[in-house]
Amino acid sequence: QVQLVESGGGLVQAGGSLRLSCAASGHSFSTYVMGWFRQAPGKEREFVAVIGASGETSWYGSSAKGRFTISRDNAKNTVYLQIDTLKPEDTAVYYCAAKATILRFTTASEYNYWGQGTQVTVSS
Repeated sequence: QVQLVESGGGLVQAGGSLRLSCAASGHSFSTYVMGWFRQAPGKEREFVAVIGASGETSWYGSSAKGRFTISRDNAKNTVYLQIDTLKPEDTAVYYCAAKATILRFTTASEYNYWGQGTQVTVSS
């Protein structure tokens, strides 16, 4: 069992940056693949980024390439999402999630554990 708690969201102006954190508790954080998703009002949950258990590999959704960076610190049981040059269209609730394998990592239903989400609002 893994419990996930996101933090770091807020209201920022376009062009600014944020670093979201996701703290995990429970067993064997370092064995889990960790992903970030986001959901804007009226839209489906969207894959943002994923990082492998060791932190050596990562992949990004098409909307995240170039401005988003995912990282993890297994010693701190934490995964991060750095978002630079924020745009109003980045406004959403951001969720972190954990799964056991790297397979089908863009599919939300494949993840076993979810955090409660953190709101990111970008003003123009």
